[in-house]
Amino acid sequence: MPIKPNGTLCRIREQIIEDAASGLTLQFECDEGGRARLVIAGKTLTVGNREILFDAEGREAAAGTLVGEFRRPSWLKPI
Repeated sequence: MPIKPNGTLCRIREQIIEDAASGLTLQFECDEGGRARLVIAGKTLTVGNREILFDAEGREAAAGTLVGEFRRPSWLKPI
């Protein structure tokens, strides 16, 4: 629901948040079907990076250790 009067909704396809203080990277992705994926990655996670999948309604559908290695997107540049 938009907060502003006359506001509209938009879909965020991908958002990446890098927290220097904790050393964690949060990556949100959304596919065409409205399903979202959250990856929490960082060297501070001793048992491995985490992945959480959500269904089209926004409810958690699955969660676990990310299989494979987290890849930082090549287009992401520090600001």
